[in-house]
Amino acid sequence: MTQRKQVTIYTDGAAEPNPGPGGYGVVLVYGPHRKQISGGFARTTNNRMELMAAIKGLELLKEPCDVTLVSDSKYLVDAMTKGWARRWRQQGWKRSNQEPVVNPDLWERLLALCDKHHVTFAWVKGHADHPENELCDRLAVEALQQPNLPPDEGYVEATAPAAQNDSPKTGLFCRACGAELERRPTKSKPKPGQRYFYAYHHFCPGCGRIYLVEEAKRPISEAFRQE
Repeated sequence: MTQRKQVTIYTDGAAEPNPGPGGYGVVLVYGPHRKQISGGFARTTNNRMELMAAIKGLELLKEPCDVTLVSDSKYLVDAMTKGWARRWRQQGWKRSNQEPVVNPDLWERLLALCDKHHVTFAWVKGHADHPENELCDRLAVEALQQPNLPPDEGYVEATAPAAQNDSPKTGLFCRACGAELERRPTKSKPKPGQRYFYAYHHFCPGCGRIYLVEEAKRPISEAFRQE
């Protein structure tokens, strides 16, 4: 059996602002050989560019390889290493709560490439003086600053709600994946013995994380606690 080539791919994506002009940067290393590519789009998101960087890097390979793909995006790395992306595909691009998955077009492309290659995803902290990650970041930023960028055909602009007061958007962003957080009411009821509960929380539609908000904390009456 022929041994597969061992390849390392470093990737990064950016959008300034988010959403806005976006770019990706890729550095591929195979033994003494190196190749770097970049590209950009007129309007997209940072998460789409993180995915696009991984896709473009894997598309450089002309034969099945053993790949270590290094990214500073927990949105990308967690979805692949924890099996979320494959589960989303099995569920028809729906999450466990039946909400639609964001960026299914790119997840589909990425999973198809991972079916062809053996890919190990590794996370590295961004902006921490990792030379290849810093280079990918520079490539991505330079790409998004280019003139006459093409459209990102798969990017779907978030639909604005009919009434501004009904908007779930918070203007805050997930620390893990960068998606804008949504305000959602807490469905679980307070239990006897609790001194307070959270009337709502912030939910990340990108990676599913939940953030408890100090402003949402509500005291529970003494009468309720004594029941």
